[in-house]
Amino acid sequence: MPNKKVKEGGLSHPPFFNLKEVLGLVGEKISAYLFMVPAIVMVVLFLLIPAGYTVVVSLTKWDGLSTPQFIGLGNYLRFIKDTVFLTSLKNTVIWVIFTLALSVLLGLLIAYFVNRVRFASLFKSVFYIPLTISAVTTGLIWLWMYSPDLGVINTALNALGFPGRSWMSEVPLNTYSMIISWTWKTVGSNMVIFLIGLQAIPVDPVEAVKLDGATEWQTFRYVVFPMLKPITTVVVSMSLINSFNIFDIIYVMTGGGPYRSSETLAVSMFRESFVLFHMGYGASIAIFLSVIVLFISWIYIREVTRRELRY
Repeated sequence: MPNKKVKEGGLSHPPFFNLKEVLGLVGEKISAYLFMVPAIVMVVLFLLIPAGYTVVVSLTKWDGLSTPQFIGLGNYLRFIKDTVFLTSLKNTVIWVIFTLALSVLLGLLIAYFVNRVRFASLFKSVFYIPLTISAVTTGLIWLWMYSPDLGVINTALNALGFPGRSWMSEVPLNTYSMIISWTWKTVGSNMVIFLIGLQAIPVDPVEAVKLDGATEWQTFRYVVFPMLKPITTVVVSMSLINSFNIFDIIYVMTGGGPYRSSETLAVSMFRESFVLFHMGYGASIAIFLSVIVLFISWIYIREVTRRELRY
């Protein structure tokens, strides 16, 4: 019989190989790799090759038409002296901090509230509807609301006896105003994800701590929130990456102005590359932004994973 040792004269011989079984195993492995080929091709064509090309362009001075001139790290050294870049970096940090704090925290609080009230479907719809609106449309809606003359916000302030503001012209008021607009749009997606996590939490531990006399805050802090850590990791990671890449709502509402004072790194990258045709400098900003996003995301996910393994 195949795959069994045969003894002859007290000596054991190595098993005979079943060629059919061997070929079957090889075929299964080849099939598994073949299924991976389309994904690998997509990654190479649409991620690795463009990334490599961007790195090469970032080392040149190029306007998109003439022959590129190799300048090494010249574009990256320009960051230190470029006040527009430094302003964009500062604005990007502000966007990251406030969008994380507002959209994640509000999403969690709204989800916790909706999960405990009647007519939950109605509340979910109210907070989820803004997510179905495009960022460009969201920008136009809030641009009208922030209008100095006809805007709803200034009209309400004037009715209450307060002076109106030039929401899109004053710095840094325009940045914080756009953050509020973006939070209004994105808080619904975070709410839905947190709501899925809340509905998956077992009822028994929550009821047990309440019977022991725990308050609502203690129940949330010591029981509910620890069980939401995997969901929180997903929400924070998504919000972090999105906050670095925000472009369209800024471009619609202020265009990065006035005088490029409200640009983020994503907006500066676009303007340098496709408006001013500084392709090399725009590519260097893109590489810088990508490295920052990857590094911060890696640090965050690594620390969260370590904590999960520790406990």
